[in-house]
Amino acid sequence: MSSEMNEALQALATERNISVDTLYSALAEALTTAYKKQPDALGFAWVSIDTETFEITVFAQEVDEDGEPYGEEFDVTPDDFGRIAATTTRQVMTQRIREAEREQKYEEYAGREGDIVTGIIQQSDSRYTLLDLGRVEALLPQSEQVNYERPEPGDRVKAYIVEVRRTAKGPQIVVSRTHPGLIKRLFELEVPEIAEGVVEIKACAREPGHRTKIAVWSNDQNVDPVGSCVGARGARVRMVVTELKGEKIDIVPFSDDPSDFVMKALQPAKVKEVRIDFEKRVADVIVPDFQLSLAIGKEGQNARLATRLTGFRVDIRSESDVAEQEAYERTYANDSYADGEWIETSEGEQLWKPADGSAPLTVEEWSEMQNRESSVPELQLAEAIEEIELEIVEEAIEEVLDAEITEAIEEVSELIAELEVDEEEAELEEIAEESEAAAEDSALDPAPEA
Repeated sequence: MSSEMNEALQALATERNISVDTLYSALAEALTTAYKKQPDALGFAWVSIDTETFEITVFAQEVDEDGEPYGEEFDVTPDDFGRIAATTTRQVMTQRIREAEREQKYEEYAGREGDIVTGIIQQSDSRYTLLDLGRVEALLPQSEQVNYERPEPGDRVKAYIVEVRRTAKGPQIVVSRTHPGLIKRLFELEVPEIAEGVVEIKACAREPGHRTKIAVWSNDQNVDPVGSCVGARGARVRMVVTELKGEKIDIVPFSDDPSDFVMKALQPAKVKEVRIDFEKRVADVIVPDFQLSLAIGKEGQNARLATRLTGFRVDIRSESDVAEQEAYERTYANDSYADGEWIETSEGEQLWKPADGSAPLTVEEWSEMQNRESSVPELQLAEAIEEIELEIVEEAIEEVLDAEITEAIEEVSELIAELEVDEEEAELEEIAEESEAAAEDSALDPAPEA
């Protein structure tokens, strides 16, 4: 009997993927529950099972007024305990096995938060989508789905585990398709250098379904981090883009220098200068006029992603805007009357008190100074702007002239090469004609007589 029970428990443990000790514990708990349902059962009792002989014994102890056990334990096993406890034991045993399975499934996924799983879509509605992960199901809420994706039952998708909850019906696994961690895990699957730790993804900014920027760093000087992620002819990054249903991915090199990092984060736009304010965490970016729209991106997307990637608020301005502002500041730098406030004296007279602490001005003095000083700055500002525009135009003309000169030099070089070839051909033709004439003359001359 003992060998048969042991074999049955071993088979059940293998089938349900549960340890034999767990089954013995569940069986003892079930028998204890069955004993306590009998009319003459003692309050403090427990069941002991001998794993070798499979002998079942019920032990009990006396209980005092406070409900605490005391004295020695004694055997209270009923004579017909097996027949009486069969039905109750079956029910409790089944319940304990289910609880053990649920706990095992929970433990299997509890430590996998932040990991990636592959599942098959079971059903989908307006609230959530169910993924079959094999032994358990995962919940993909609508808020964690990409807007334009339309999951179809039977499709196989990869998702990022956000949370594992313990519920009465088993573990509830919440997954996401919009989490930035999904990008990192997908690159770990496709790029061996990332999985091995040679290349690291330092930062990731994502607008799900549209565009993603990642900053990569190499711990080995001989390994190119961007090239490793892109792969030969873009093979590696193409696999990630395919899994994300065509979402665009920008891969930029990470830099410890904030200015350089902001400049690279705005790629593919070309940045001329970056000014960092570390206290306010603001990056003032200056770009050429023709690069302004590219740096900002469609509906500000490129600037938003660069802000999330670097941690600095990115303010983008064109060169002409910066030049106008600097010219304005230079022009009005000495205008002390511009900053201050109006005050009223005890006699009711209005005075202008400059911010620099100088003597207050009457209304007449303030008006006179304003008229005298405001007429000049406008002309100076216009002249400064005109000079800046002339400089920009001259630089553009120089670039065009340099390009035209280079093109002209190349054309002249080609003409000289063609002329040299023509001269060589003419010389060869002249030599050939002279040779033919000499041959004809020798043929016409009579042979000398002996």
